[in-house]
Amino acid sequence: MRLLFASDSFKGSLSSEETADMLTRAAREVFGDVECESVVVADGGEGATDAILAASGGVKRVVGAHDPLMTPIQASYGALKDGRAIIEAASASGLTLVPRDSRDPLEATSYGTGELIRDALEQGRRDIALALGGVATVDGGMGCGRALGARFLDASGNELEGRGRDLERVAEIDVSELDPRLGDARVTVMNDVTNPLTGVRGAARVFGPQKGATPEVVERLERGMVNYAAALRRNFGVDPNEIVGGGAAGGLGAFAALFLKGAMKSGIDVVLDLVDFDSRLQGVDLVVTGEGRTDEQSRFGKVVQGVGRRAKKLGIPAVALSGSLGEGAAALFDDGIESFATTVDAPTSLESAMARAKELYYFGAIRMFRLVRVGMRIADKTAALQTD
Repeated sequence: MRLLFASDSFKGSLSSEETADMLTRAAREVFGDVECESVVVADGGEGATDAILAASGGVKRVVGAHDPLMTPIQASYGALKDGRAIIEAASASGLTLVPRDSRDPLEATSYGTGELIRDALEQGRRDIALALGGVATVDGGMGCGRALGARFLDASGNELEGRGRDLERVAEIDVSELDPRLGDARVTVMNDVTNPLTGVRGAARVFGPQKGATPEVVERLERGMVNYAAALRRNFGVDPNEIVGGGAAGGLGAFAALFLKGAMKSGIDVVLDLVDFDSRLQGVDLVVTGEGRTDEQSRFGKVVQGVGRRAKKLGIPAVALSGSLGEGAAALFDDGIESFATTVDAPTSLESAMARAKELYYFGAIRMFRLVRVGMRIADKTAALQTD
């Protein structure tokens, strides 16, 4: 029997690698000499670069860049062995890079993300995966654009810095000096939200408060984003609000689609493609996946859903071992997850469960594999009776 393990990390307690190690030990305790393979995966957000480098080989390239408030920092991206690059916008433009009392999307810029893309181009990398999410910015991607040669001008022809406060002043967009190497590049945008650029579900109103915007600032950003959307429409001849996910990462989604000709894809699907997951499924009898908590949010581009769908497509059963289950988890049955198991074995607090994470996970794996063994024995007995 051949098993494949592909679990997300359990935030704050277990890494993807640790779950794979414990699943391997538990499987061999229950089944004996069984073939086990594992692959580190993530859903395209935080940790995606590490997961892909671990599975596909490559290094982290550290470069000088600027954080959301234009303070010089060292940021990094994944340089894969085959020449591809994976860039997390949060590496240079992340919310965690800004002290809580300094968070202000009016002042924040995605310039650093553009610097990482520019470095990847300078290194000859023309296949780039850009992971959105976790940024401190609501600048419509203007900062990123400036780092790549685009110019955003006000009504007097003055160039703007590309911060959130500049959205309301954009009158003209000049892409004549946009890095020409982008013309040869293939950019895949890892994004699992569908928010438009403007409106009640847009970048400013939905994501602004998460980045430190007061209600007054949110409305100012929204007015600015409406103005920016009009400038994009004039320049590119398309309605940016029709870009599904254009509001992601404070409008970086719309920027990537228009300026970089980026193709929007589910983050987990990009990760699974980059680690060649479908090939790893060949000859596998059972897939085990999981995450810290499985609930209705798991159906929106999370690891469990992505792994389950890939396994289902090839007719391979998949089960999930998660820290806990919540409302809506059963919907994942339609995505190829045959059954769920939880690591907790009695009512307990979150703090206690996290403190005992390794112990609970291992014995949860033992329980799960013993149930799988029961199913195998029933199947064997049924097959024998049918033969008789």
